[in-house]
Amino acid sequence: MSDDAFEGSVRKFLKQVGVTGHQELERAARASNTAGAPAARKARAVITLEGTDLQHVVEAEIVLPDPHG
Repeated sequence: MSDDAFEGSVRKFLKQVGVTGHQELERAARASNTAGAPAARKARAVITLEGTDLQHVVEAEIVLPDPHG
């Protein structure tokens, strides 16, 4: 595989993770955001690569929108 094809496939994967991850985080956060709920939730993403020992973990806090608008 050429370097260009490799780079392109990695970028395509990361774009898919970013777009679908963003959509799912928003959906889940809004669905669980009710009065009295915590103002933030912990999020975690784990990236693995089959056939390797890669396990890249990214964690952050997601601040939820005001449930009253």
